[in-house]
Amino acid sequence: LPLRESLPMLVDKLMEYQLRDRIKIIASGKLLTPGDVAWALCLGTDFCVSARGFMFSLGCIQALQCNKNTCPTGITTHDPDLQKGLVPEAKKDRVAAYAKNLVYEVGVLAHSCGVTEPRKLRRHHARIVMENSLSVRLDQLHPLPTPTEH
Repeated sequence: LPLRESLPMLVDKLMEYQLRDRIKIIASGKLLTPGDVAWALCLGTDFCVSARGFMFSLGCIQALQCNKNTCPTGITTHDPDLQKGLVPEAKKDRVAAYAKNLVYEVGVLAHSCGVTEPRKLRRHHARIVMENSLSVRLDQLHPLPTPTEH
């Protein structure tokens, strides 16, 4: 299942069975913008990881050669000749800027929602734009479950 479907289901089940405080949730999968990360935090993830954003900051051109060892940019290959195309010294500032700005912008989003830090984001802080162009609060789209005794 895509993260947009599976993350709410996972968090809800853990809350329903009163396991949420015992299990940490790590969200991954196409979380490359501050809005994507904030969405995942609003749903209840503990932290996010993203390879894709860093691949883009390194210069990935999405040649779709990752699994063939023929990546033309040298990012996802073990071929020494192709690896010469990736010069870490030339890319380090871009990668660092991506990481720094992602964290900063998630913080800006959190502050604009009235919380002091991103980990305090909750479902009622986010709105999701639906197909009809109207937005719905995330807590209305995915209401918090009622804990059950098991």
